[in-house]
Amino acid sequence: MGKKLTFTVSEKNTPNGILLIVTDTNLIGKSFEEKNTQLDLTKKFYSGEEKTVEEVKKLFKNAYIIHLTGENSVTLGQEMSLVQKIITVDNVPHAEVLLE
Repeated sequence: MGKKLTFTVSEKNTPNGILLIVTDTNLIGKSFEEKNTQLDLTKKFYSGEEKTVEEVKKLFKNAYIIHLTGENSVTLGQEMSLVQKIITVDNVPHAEVLLE
């Protein structure tokens, strides 16, 4: 059986609540550019702990803003009916979700 799907997750406390950054682990440490848009996943902002799908779903409940980067992360957000708009940078999907 294949390796269990994991994400790299970082949580930042903001005045309005938790900013949750969920990234496909295989993208951490890489940078992507297309036209005037850049995703720099080498920055500390994206580094964090590896979490399973179940763990990430629990974290979604407490988040105020969610950044999703990578095919698996964005798909998970779509499955949870959180994602309204997706941008792609060099074929890497990215979505930012503001929860009410």
